[in-house]
Amino acid sequence: MSTRKEHIPKSLHNAVVKWRETFLPDYDYLIENWDRFFPNDRRFELCAFRELGMCDEIECGERTGQPKATRACDLPDDAGRHLLGAIKAQASTEFGSIQQHQLTLSRAQDEEEQFWILRMMAEELRHGYQMLHLLSDDDWAKFSDASGAEMVEEILSMRTGSHILGAFNVDFDSFVDNATFCALIDRVGKYQLAMQKVSAYKPMAESMPEMLREEAFHLLAGTVPLRRWMEKAARGSVYITSEDIQKAINKWLPRGLEMFGDERGGGTNVRFGLKPMKNAEAQEQYCKEVESLVAGINMRFIRARLPEISSARAQEILDQIVQERKTVEGIAWEDLIHLPHPHFFRRRGVPAFELAGWEGESFDDVDEYVRHLKQHLPDAYRAGRDFKHYLELLRQVHAGEIELKAAVRAMPDLRRVGGTCPCSKSVRWVVDEPLPAEGTEPGAEAPA
Repeated sequence: MSTRKEHIPKSLHNAVVKWRETFLPDYDYLIENWDRFFPNDRRFELCAFRELGMCDEIECGERTGQPKATRACDLPDDAGRHLLGAIKAQASTEFGSIQQHQLTLSRAQDEEEQFWILRMMAEELRHGYQMLHLLSDDDWAKFSDASGAEMVEEILSMRTGSHILGAFNVDFDSFVDNATFCALIDRVGKYQLAMQKVSAYKPMAESMPEMLREEAFHLLAGTVPLRRWMEKAARGSVYITSEDIQKAINKWLPRGLEMFGDERGGGTNVRFGLKPMKNAEAQEQYCKEVESLVAGINMRFIRARLPEISSARAQEILDQIVQERKTVEGIAWEDLIHLPHPHFFRRRGVPAFELAGWEGESFDDVDEYVRHLKQHLPDAYRAGRDFKHYLELLRQVHAGEIELKAAVRAMPDLRRVGGTCPCSKSVRWVVDEPLPAEGTEPGAEAPA
């Protein structure tokens, strides 16, 4: 297959460039050094790519076999509103990711790893641009009072704390977050993009293949540093330990699981032909993939600690340590990394605000659970507003002071700030109300 390159209107394109100058100031440095770090890869370009030759018929849902919509107005009303929310949320995540990564990009110890993240940020910019192209290239008046340009401005005005999905409102504390986010959260992105590749809205489906190709690099930008750090930790490095990596995983995996939406939902997406899987099914596949990722990282630790052993023996040691939780060949269960229970530290979905421990144990007392969280989350993260806001809601839920639904939709309040969109001339409220209902998120909806 081949791709067609397109651009959004010049005024909006220039607004994205202005946004890039603010939140991705190292962009020119990346381009100048592109051939040094990525000599065999196509040079980055800010544009939208549409894959040619994609399937013309709806591939799942109630209207399977019918022609895909090429214009928004051809979509059924409910499907169109659902899709528009998903496109806006997708765009928000792409730009939000850049804002997060910029916080700790300069803290990388390795220049190559830093450039990998910088390239990932540029490609996230292109992914956001791709979604803005969908908003500005079509007429969404049937589903929204806002024009395409107004929706673009709204998205470019978002800051960390006002993005639609919770994972993109969490500050990074160190470069360990940069890598762990790529390995876990971008992996969720891969699932979302793969599912949207069959979208009943053909322009959405055509946007996915190139984004998926770029997303594969983003996963490596996270996985490879984690492997390297575990190998160094096995040799006694004090810079990034397995405990640091474990706590970063504990911080991000719950947010990744929530990005799939409520475990009871997803049927609307399937029915409308926008995605082929319900939320729980996609989340289950994701968990298995992350389990494999963690096993591979642990194998790197074992092979680095015991370089003389075979791969088969290393696997035997790993299996024995994990299953029996005892020290084998000098390697303890605590030396390796493990996945937290899927109910641990959740604020959305079925396990929202449960007092569920790292290994799935239950707590009866909120204060006892808070002490448990202190043991398993990064110190710098616990000092931030996201954790503070979570604890405030947790206490309110278990004291009966707030309904669970309200707590699930709540997010930290932001103060009034100037519009960060370069095309905005006004001062606006970035966040003035709770998150929209889960049904506006990609893949999220109330259970049927």
